[in-house]
Amino acid sequence: MKSYRDRTDTCTYPDRSFIESPKDHPGSNNLEPGTSENKHTNTSSWSGLLVSAFSNFEKYSAPKLFTKRESSTKRHGWTATVKRVMVGATMRRFHERVLGLNKNGISISNSDIWLLGVCYSLSNEDSSADPIQSHGFAAFVEDFESRMLMTYRKGFAAIGESKYTSDVNWGCMLRSSQMLVAQALVFHRLGRNWRKSLEKPLDKDYIEILHYFGDSEESVFSIHNLIQAGKLLSPGCWVGPYAMCRTWETLARCKMDDTELENQSLPMAMYVVSGDGDGERGGAPVVCIEDASRHCREFSGGQVDWSPILLLVPLVLGLDKINPRYIPLLAATFTFPQSLGILGGRPGVSTYIVGVQDENAFYLDPHEVKQVVDIKRDNLEADTSSYHCNAIRQISLELIDPSLAIGFYCRGKDDFDDFCSRASGLAAQSNGAPLFTVAQSCNSMKPARHCETSCDSAEVHDDDSFSAVPTADADNGAQEDEWQIL
Repeated sequence: MKSYRDRTDTCTYPDRSFIESPKDHPGSNNLEPGTSENKHTNTSSWSGLLVSAFSNFEKYSAPKLFTKRESSTKRHGWTATVKRVMVGATMRRFHERVLGLNKNGISISNSDIWLLGVCYSLSNEDSSADPIQSHGFAAFVEDFESRMLMTYRKGFAAIGESKYTSDVNWGCMLRSSQMLVAQALVFHRLGRNWRKSLEKPLDKDYIEILHYFGDSEESVFSIHNLIQAGKLLSPGCWVGPYAMCRTWETLARCKMDDTELENQSLPMAMYVVSGDGDGERGGAPVVCIEDASRHCREFSGGQVDWSPILLLVPLVLGLDKINPRYIPLLAATFTFPQSLGILGGRPGVSTYIVGVQDENAFYLDPHEVKQVVDIKRDNLEADTSSYHCNAIRQISLELIDPSLAIGFYCRGKDDFDDFCSRASGLAAQSNGAPLFTVAQSCNSMKPARHCETSCDSAEVHDDDSFSAVPTADADNGAQEDEWQIL
């Protein structure tokens, strides 16, 4: 089975000068800031050098002690080997990082970028100026690079009684969900304005958050413990957004029961918002204020009436593809100060969507295989580079899978009230097809059903069961990395 990394090239941009091109990620848009004229000049000269190098290999003459056939075989074998290196992923990354190869990337518009509740204005007095060169875009990149990145890992201790020591080709939804919860912890402990530091020692809270997401049973939010908490999850199985949200709810409750309030790894209540049939039949979820309050009281053991709360809202916004009427509503959720982004991506490829511009989304991609890293909670000198991304990736919202989940973090009662006000306003603008609604109690209003509005002529299926779908053997690369609509 090919991993997402196998199908694309992951590229970085030194000094924020490179953003991936659409050719690197099929179906997604990536871009490269900076002028093309200078890059073209540099590329031409370097390309000439590379062509000359190939010519030299072709003209190589073997010593006369070899026969003509032996010489030809060795010459062509060596040349073919070098060419494979030159056109391979390593050389492509060399071109992109060193030569500044100019690709046909899309251009960022002058519209505002929203990244997890923060707006970055790219407009300039000079309408002809490149928005990528604006101060707003530079601030956006700094914010994007500070978001937590969780990717495939290899080389960790076997999960449970299985033989899986890697989550390659099946763990993308788990990694995407880890990223969302990690952002909630960052917002809670470090604040929304926190940015990663290049200097050491690093912030203790930052290191402790990373430690929580390590790849061992000792790390509270590891892939090991998520699988143990999920009733229908097992190593090597794909999982959808709804089941993933319920798994986090179960894990949080288990840790809450085992730990004193002041020592909670997840210092907030968790509320999975659902609709009719507990969300399994496609009903538009209803944020029930009374339920949220109950979750907060249970989390605090009755000590307080309200606590910080993490809301997860699983949605199904279509059958084969997302209904276009929901796209503006999804984009609008990123303007909420409480926004934690979206668990979603292209069909079969789960990602973590963190921002939007117009109808395009910016996302973090878990489909890169990295060696396991053990971040000790007291190691303030740790190398944390593998937990951040310096490649901006973009995808059209109309291409994302209709099965997704939205996250929100509310610091307190006032913040929750503000969220409810914004959500109610958004529902009022939905022309009868809201993403979700808000009600004082679950019996105070009947939510609209997505199955009634998502497709004009779609058949509604009554099967509300769901199951984890096993992959092939971990070493078999023939399967696609897919997650089911749950």
